[in-house]
Amino acid sequence: MNVTGGGVLSSASLAVEYVDSMLPENPLQGPFRNAWNYMMSNYSKFEIATWGSLLVHELVYFIFCLPGFIFQFIPYMQKYKIQQDKPETWEKQWKCFKVLLFNHFCIQLPMICGTYYFTEYFNIPYTWDSMPRWHMLLAQCFGCAVIEDTWHYFLHRLLHHRRIYKHIHKMHHDFTSPFGMQAEYAHPLETIILGAGFFIGIMIFCNHVMLLWAWVAFRLLETIDVHSGYDIPVNPLHLIPFYAGARFHDFHHMNFVGNYASTFTCWDKIFGTDSLFNTYCTKLANKEKLEDKKIN
Repeated sequence: MNVTGGGVLSSASLAVEYVDSMLPENPLQGPFRNAWNYMMSNYSKFEIATWGSLLVHELVYFIFCLPGFIFQFIPYMQKYKIQQDKPETWEKQWKCFKVLLFNHFCIQLPMICGTYYFTEYFNIPYTWDSMPRWHMLLAQCFGCAVIEDTWHYFLHRLLHHRRIYKHIHKMHHDFTSPFGMQAEYAHPLETIILGAGFFIGIMIFCNHVMLLWAWVAFRLLETIDVHSGYDIPVNPLHLIPFYAGARFHDFHHMNFVGNYASTFTCWDKIFGTDSLFNTYCTKLANKEKLEDKKIN
């Protein structure tokens, strides 16, 4: 019996749908469905795609920044701060916030305004019944992350070239000890260049407007986490295979060289651009061992 690739995928999709139909409905699904249908009945596609996307971006960004902002006022959390000799200051945070407002509303908002035309051109649905299951959204977000990470590694590394660095990427390195809100603190050209990687996965995987928002939330959560400046032991993101984390990216801001990827460690391992970071970690581990011996 000859089974085509399309037939296999179709069968797998049907199997997943069957399993889902046998599971009890999530208690949050009903209210979410009602809210989604209310949105569809009261707002146009343009309003949903444009202002909905802007609202998702702003709410997700600043809500995810909030824990790291609060940590600076909690003495107990300072033991998790990576660069403990460089605390956050109001001056730095205010400078960052002003640049964020400019980038969000003068650079990113015009890009967001194209969301409606993007969904129309590719005939991407908005309806509840056509929305992918949660596990499919997670898989698609992971695929988008792999693609974006590849784009980010090579373009980010290029932005560190000595002839380019001072003109564009140097601005992002104004803070050698990063904090969550600084995740999108960048030169407008960098926002466009590195931000382009966000849309590549969407062009490949997007089959519902919900994926746009899910991928926005996932990408913001990840980039705010790695810029947080805190290495929290209990972090669900560390369950993601090859996830870089805050300590990996914090070293990039401290050292300026190496650790160029955004989400995963794979490309840095392949090209050896994590060698300085590995040496640094080895030195820290040896130092901790010596201190433990002195104490004992």
